Amino acid sequence: MTTSVLVAGIGNVFLGDDGFGVEVVRELKKTALPDWVRVADYGVRGMHLAYDLATADPELTVLVDATERGDEAGTVYVIELDTSARSPRPCLDAHGMQPDVVLDLLALLGGVPGRVLLVGCEPAVVDHRMGLSPVVERAVGTAVAAVTDIVANHGR
Repeated sequence: MTTSVLVAGIGNVFLGDDGFGVEVVRELKKTALPDWVRVADYGVRGMHLAYDLATADPELTVLVDATERGDEAGTVYVIELDTSARSPRPCLDAHGMQPDVVLDLLALLGGVPGRVLLVGCEPAVVDHRMGLSPVVERAVGTAVAAVTDIVANHGR
């Protein structure tokens, strides 16, 4: 079965746990994945990610990011994002990496997303420093396993 999956690590490595997605894709690049899976570090380049989504048109996009939901720090979760009925907003932050901003940029470019999942982690510390907190560092392996499972199930 030939499919296309984009795994996008997003976040700012200069803001502590916000670099979670970047660290997860760094680990995923060491993992054997099917050739129809592309793993990329987008950092804070929202316009770049939206452009790649518009041109590559993946069936499945997995965004990996630190996302505050009010859970205990280090909690990893998988959420399917609602991508229906997007209206492009003319005033957008091209560096914004929140999923809604990226999807709005994609709509502005005329793209239509396939299925989009967010593998998120509750951050402990988001401040001006490099490196993940110990609790979020421990969650990297859990997120790598979650992405690997998503890819394995998508290919079936």
